[in-house]
Amino acid sequence: MSLARCHSVALVGVDGHVVEVEADLNNGIPGLVIIGLPDTSLYEARDRVRAAITNSGEEWPMRKITLALSPASLRKTGSSFDLAMAMAVLGASGAVPLESAPALIMLGELALDGRVRAVRGVLPALLASTKAGFDRAVVAHANVAEARLLPGLRVHGVASLAELVAWLRGGARDVPFLESAEPQPAPGEEFGGRDLSDVLGQSGGRRVVEVAAAGGHHVLFTGPPGTGKTMLAERLPGVLPALDRAAALEVTAVHSVAGHLPAGMPLVTRPPLSAPHHTASVAALVGGGSGIPRPGAASLAHRGVLLLDEAPEFASGVLDALRQPLESGEVVLARAAGTARYPARFQLVLAANPCPCAPVTGIALQCTCTPQARLRYAARLSGPLLDRVDIRHEVLSPNRAEMDADRDHLESSAVVAARVVLARERAVQRLAGSGWRTNAEVSGVALRRHYPPTLDARRIVEREQDRGLLSARGVDRVLRVGWTLADLDGADRPARGHIDEAIMLRGGVPRVAA
Repeated sequence: MSLARCHSVALVGVDGHVVEVEADLNNGIPGLVIIGLPDTSLYEARDRVRAAITNSGEEWPMRKITLALSPASLRKTGSSFDLAMAMAVLGASGAVPLESAPALIMLGELALDGRVRAVRGVLPALLASTKAGFDRAVVAHANVAEARLLPGLRVHGVASLAELVAWLRGGARDVPFLESAEPQPAPGEEFGGRDLSDVLGQSGGRRVVEVAAAGGHHVLFTGPPGTGKTMLAERLPGVLPALDRAAALEVTAVHSVAGHLPAGMPLVTRPPLSAPHHTASVAALVGGGSGIPRPGAASLAHRGVLLLDEAPEFASGVLDALRQPLESGEVVLARAAGTARYPARFQLVLAANPCPCAPVTGIALQCTCTPQARLRYAARLSGPLLDRVDIRHEVLSPNRAEMDADRDHLESSAVVAARVVLARERAVQRLAGSGWRTNAEVSGVALRRHYPPTLDARRIVEREQDRGLLSARGVDRVLRVGWTLADLDGADRPARGHIDEAIMLRGGVPRVAA
């Protein structure tokens, strides 16, 4: 009896689990059996592995072959185990020495001719392997740049199974690995040339974008079509600070699992923008699919912006599915195959027309909707969802005089982003040691106990709550926006003016000093 083992990684969500791949060759009817809760793609690996070995000039052992994937209780999915399975078979047959292979993590899909193809989820998989004590990995050439994002991990890229076999026969210990490189930031702020100064005549909207970026707040833009709602929303990522290294690896891991990493620059260094179509399903928005569920648009917007344009056109169940990740910052998807967790701490931006017919302001076309139709249209955005939105702004259509006057007040995204960075730095210093980094993340209990506004400001909030204009959650969100406004002004804590503006940004009426 011959036995050999290699190692690979199984992914459940963005969590990796090291898998031991054992190959046992024994007497009996020739064939290959895979055990250890494999899915359909792993059953198909029998034919891929056999064809890749024979087409690489190696001999397929005509014996009874058993491939065991341990731990057996963990469901395995995907084609990333192909490379480790092929090497385990060759090692068990004595064709390849595997003295150093047990210390290697192998990830790669095999083509029938022996080529090694790239797979999804290399970054989170190798992150799990480094935590388990592995410091060397073999991946496809196309995955090398992504694998090298992890410091301290030595990476060897291969283009074919024959290349890996020759490398192991030559002594893997003596072949230099590629040392992992520190991630380099992406050059520039590449958002398709979108700049905040493009939105002319919407000084209030630009202010909302700045406040939302400084505090990480959720936003609702309403107004007629063509007034700039979508333009404002699309420019929010451009004024957000660049991702730090930890956040960049988090975002990159999610995009790697989804297969959305750009070639040549695998590290995501800028806050992403995810904008699903209004016909998107619950699975497309929060994640799903057969077997282990895949990340949805909410997770792809992690540490960035989730834009839902034409928000009332989304199915109500789809929108309400966002309520849990808006509070917890993650999506938990329970399926028969297992439970997957994906991070989903994003800024939600909703854009909506005032009614179904969406009249264009400034021309003869007028609204033809009945009051009942307008109410039904507005009711598609549920109260519990809107209560989680910090800022609500009506975007009106400016006239030519207003647009001409606004030209002298335009600021580029770079100028606004500089103020946002300063405001966020003040928040980070204040929240040091708490685990929070933005005002939008601070709990209501902490706001009242440790970060209270001035006495005058607190009285304003209490008065609005007594009048029934603010819920308990609404009070917390007003205080959070108030702290953001104070950070932008460089104030020690929110004063009456900051709370007044925060109430107005939440959709209230500007107050007159009593």
